[in-house]
Amino acid sequence: MIVLKATQDKVLAVLQSVAGIVERRHTLPILANVLIRKTGGSLQLTTSDLEIQIRTTAELDGDAGSFTTTVGARKLIDILRTMPSDQTVSLESNQSKLILKGGKSRFTLQTLPAEDFPLVQEAATFGPAFSVPQKTLKDLLQQVSFSMAIHDIRYYLNGILFVAEGKQLSLVATDGHRLAYASATLEIEVPRQEVILPRKTVLEMQRLLSDKEGAIEMQFASNQAKFGFDGMEFVTKLVEGKFPDYNRVIPKNHKNTITLGRTALLATLQRTAILTSEKFKGVRLNLEPGVLRVASSNAEQEEAVDELEIDYAGEAIEIGFNVTYLIDALTNMDQDMVQIDLADSNSSALITIPDNTTFKYVVMPMRI
Repeated sequence: MIVLKATQDKVLAVLQSVAGIVERRHTLPILANVLIRKTGGSLQLTTSDLEIQIRTTAELDGDAGSFTTTVGARKLIDILRTMPSDQTVSLESNQSKLILKGGKSRFTLQTLPAEDFPLVQEAATFGPAFSVPQKTLKDLLQQVSFSMAIHDIRYYLNGILFVAEGKQLSLVATDGHRLAYASATLEIEVPRQEVILPRKTVLEMQRLLSDKEGAIEMQFASNQAKFGFDGMEFVTKLVEGKFPDYNRVIPKNHKNTITLGRTALLATLQRTAILTSEKFKGVRLNLEPGVLRVASSNAEQEEAVDELEIDYAGEAIEIGFNVTYLIDALTNMDQDMVQIDLADSNSSALITIPDNTTFKYVVMPMRI
């Protein structure tokens, strides 16, 4: 009997790091399982949903033997969660069963053969590897991911465009009504590479990336991307298709500009949003010299009006927006000041950070 031992918190942490992509209901029952490979004191865990594969390795205590098996990932997590974090737990592989022990508890779990586990076939050739700090990529994802489409028939919008070129990594997301762009500087120069990461991959990356020191290494192939960080290897299929030309969408030379406090504007929008209707989240922005007026109304003939004093001497503009789109952008920024560029009531607005070209957010107006 081959045994692996570790404290509950260690086993649970490595298991949870790979289990995010596991679907409870799947056409292939084995995809609800985690592939466990024990070699001496080394534990390697792999999960897959046929599109994404995550593998992590941890060093634990164990005898010299090795075993490979697959067991229900969620069930194993649910059991471990009920145990004290400092309790030593052991995993034993015994024929077609996995035995989990902790204190006076013993669980015997059904397994499926490891050789039946469908590993993702890695692409034959990847482009050059490059890396950024984990926190940098986590921040970039946060700045754009809210603009991804959900279940759009234009499937290439259900994800994020990654563009690496020279010493710059740019991320872009759009759902056709708004567009978010964020960029960061790379340590090395790379030839131009452009890929679309699927929505599920983006959400999983956001869950796994941490704020701590340490880089994430990336490599792109024509139909796959590979990421390496914190002892993990993350392989994902890419979205095929042509992403819209985002440079054409970002407005240039809007002549009316206001700069104001982000938190004050956010609070105003959140207040006026209360009296928008569920289906129709429209607010009106009235821009006049010295004042920005935000107003909303609903079918019950209720109204909200809020005013902000601003430093503005340009022409008067009245423009309508989906208030959720404005709130999303401001919530996912952490700067004190924002800049809004407007042309007229029919043109998209550009929201940026003053004196900073690394973030751009474009939102289409709506008729109110």
